[in-house]
Amino acid sequence: MPRIALATYDPGTAPSKDPDLAGLVAELRAAGADAEARFWDDPDADWAGYDLVLIRSTWDYTWRTAEFLAWADRVDALTRLLNPVDVVHWNVDKRYLGELASAGVPTVPTRYLPPGPPGPPGPPGAEPDLPTGHEYVIKPASGAGARYAARYTPEERERAIGQLARMHAEGLTAMVQPYMRGVDRHGERALHFFGGRLLHASRKGAVLAPGTPFDAVKTAHPKLEKWQPTAAELDLAERALAAVPGGAERLLYGRVDLVDGEDGQPCVLELELVEPHLFLDLHPESRPRVARLIIEAAQGS
Repeated sequence: MPRIALATYDPGTAPSKDPDLAGLVAELRAAGADAEARFWDDPDADWAGYDLVLIRSTWDYTWRTAEFLAWADRVDALTRLLNPVDVVHWNVDKRYLGELASAGVPTVPTRYLPPGPPGPPGPPGAEPDLPTGHEYVIKPASGAGARYAARYTPEERERAIGQLARMHAEGLTAMVQPYMRGVDRHGERALHFFGGRLLHASRKGAVLAPGTPFDAVKTAHPKLEKWQPTAAELDLAERALAAVPGGAERLLYGRVDLVDGEDGQPCVLELELVEPHLFLDLHPESRPRVARLIIEAAQGS
C-alpha cells in the first residue's frame, strides 16, 4: 500500500480554499493508497515516510518563495516529489514565459521590471517605460490567484507607478503585459494534463476589472465552466508542455492557461506546473483517473 502525502497550505482557523483536497484523499484511499493531506510547512511532518509527496494546494508559497523552494529541495532529497523539483524551481518564476517565447511558443508579450538598488527615486526620465497606447497589466513574476495584479489604462500611469514602487519595495520583480482584450469576449481557457494526456478543460471569465486596486482580494476563477478545447488550443498546450526543460514526459500534471491574442489565435498566459487548481469539483469524473495515476507514480511507474 503506497503512502502518499498531498502537500497543501495551512489555512489556520479558516476553511481551506481547496475544494478538491478532501475528495482526492478519499478517492486515493478507496483505490488502496494510504493517503493524507499535510501542510507543506509542518515542522513535524516525516516526509521520508512517504513513497510520494505530491504538491497540491500550497497556495501561500508565493509570499514565501525562498522558503518553499528550500522545502521542496529537502523533500526531494528524502523521497519522490512531483512535479520534479527542478521543474518547480523553473516554474515559480514567470520569466519562463520568455523561454517559451524563445522556443517559438506563442505567449502573451511580457516585459520584466526587477527591483533596483535602494535609494530615492530617479529623475522623471528614469521612471519605468509603461505602455502609452493600450491597456496593460502589472503583476508579480512569482504570484498566483491574481495577487498583486491590476489592469491599467495609459491615463492611470501614476497609479501603475505606485504599484511598481510597492512591489519593488517588497523585492518583487514586476511583469508588464498588454491587456488581452479577447479575454473579455472569450474568457481564459485552462487545459489540464495528467499523466501526459489531456485530463479536462475549463473556461473562466475575466479576473481583472477596470479600476480594481492591485492589492484588493479578487475572485480568481469567475464564471468557471467546463470547456471543450479547440484543436488549436490543444496543439498549443502540448507545444508549451514540450518546451519545459527536460521534456513533458517528466511531468505528472500541468495546466496551460490560454487567452486569445489580437489576431484571434490562442497564446499562453501561464504554464502552471507547481500547484495548479485542477477543478475536480467541476470535473468529478476525472477524479478516479487522477487517483490511479498518482498511485502509479507512488509505485514508481
